[in-house]
Amino acid sequence: MDSLSYKTRSLNRETTQKEWVIVDATSATLGRLASRVAVLLKGKHKAGYTPNVDCGDNVIVINADKIVLTGKKMTDKVMIRHTGYPGGQRFSTPREVMNKSASILIERAVRGMLPKNRLGRDLFNNLRVYNGPEHKHAEQNPKEIKLTL
Repeated sequence: MDSLSYKTRSLNRETTQKEWVIVDATSATLGRLASRVAVLLKGKHKAGYTPNVDCGDNVIVINADKIVLTGKKMTDKVMIRHTGYPGGQRFSTPREVMNKSASILIERAVRGMLPKNRLGRDLFNNLRVYNGPEHKHAEQNPKEIKLTL
């Protein structure tokens, strides 16, 4: 006799419903925006969230050059990267990174909030970040999401 009237249904690659969403980063705080984008990429906002499956949405972030960092983080925070060669450690501030491309700041913040495994690398491929208001994904009919930041 089966006493359970319900069963947990886990999603798989074929049963996921992936959508395209667009997020405007104008006057958004970097960390708060990145955490909400990471939730959209993982799919934790959906009822059928399965931790080991890519069930999140494809996220487009526009106006990345209008992102805000609070306090003195723009000049005092030190971002470290490594070239892969001996003695190749490089230091920079968010202001220096934004002068090159502000999308790098959002990409690094979101990547740090994703799982550190194969699934996290696959989820990161669902993120597109653009410095201006134009993007090249109009054919996917993305729906705009207003994030309360």
